[in-house]
Amino acid sequence: MSKTMPNSTQEEKYRWIKPILDKEISIKNMARVCPFSERAIKYWLASYRRLGMVGLENKSTRPKTQAKETPIRIKERIVELRKQTKLCARKLSWKLRKEGITIHPRTIGKILKNEGLVRRYRRKKTKMPVKKQWQPGELVEIDIKYVPKRLRFKRFYQFTAIDCSSRWRYLKIYEEISSYNAINFLEELIRMAPFKIKAIKTDNGSYFTNRYVGYLKSSDILNPRLHPLDLECLKLGIEHYLIDPGKPAQNGCVERSHRTDQEMFYDRVKFYTEKGLKRKIKQWNQEYNNLEHCGLNGKTPNEALREKVQNVCS
Repeated sequence: MSKTMPNSTQEEKYRWIKPILDKEISIKNMARVCPFSERAIKYWLASYRRLGMVGLENKSTRPKTQAKETPIRIKERIVELRKQTKLCARKLSWKLRKEGITIHPRTIGKILKNEGLVRRYRRKKTKMPVKKQWQPGELVEIDIKYVPKRLRFKRFYQFTAIDCSSRWRYLKIYEEISSYNAINFLEELIRMAPFKIKAIKTDNGSYFTNRYVGYLKSSDILNPRLHPLDLECLKLGIEHYLIDPGKPAQNGCVERSHRTDQEMFYDRVKFYTEKGLKRKIKQWNQEYNNLEHCGLNGKTPNEALREKVQNVCS
């Protein structure tokens, strides 16, 4: 055998089988001095006799076919739904199940990752607290979102209410933020909601409360002048809770819904007039109430309500 080092694995294999091809040594005797097994030597000999030096090239052991591989049509449908809806793997699995296609969310996630259709997040590992199981209407979060686009140089505002139990939402567009509009929105919400509202939760804006502004200016600190929204809640028998200052995560349901509004409505839908905005926001609200939610384990807000409340307003 040559004393120079081989330049490739292909050449090294040939050097081990060449004495056998020249009938200078048997396979069994070569296996005793060779670091490779007798089975490997026989495999190299068969490959060399069939294909020559090309048969000694290293080949991938990765299987060319997979018995349980997802059909290409289902993969195409997953990619199509992802591009249309921008939904996560779990929500896509729920939508596909309604089309008669049962596929695990992790499989969908792998398909999306292979297609480069996933977003990467940096998550901090924390222990998730046990959430209270609310009943419909037991707690409704209310907040306000700026409409990103101005119409004729005029700003509009989206008042949002979401039920913490069913994620059922009600939206309405106003031209300004004021205590009057906050009370008007609450009255509209009570009229439209398919359940009785027992409590609401808001942030500490001056249009919702004067606890951090007006209380200190009252002549009698022990009996401060109440905010008009608080007076309306007392008249209607509704509890009004406030989040801690600078803690928007305590209003998590409505804040998360505002992100969905931005990604699935304001970033996609075009409107040029106030009338068009109000019409399309009403259509989007109906679509949202029929959209599958991770917090509801694949159910839509209307489906969650139908389990507990009769005559649900769709």
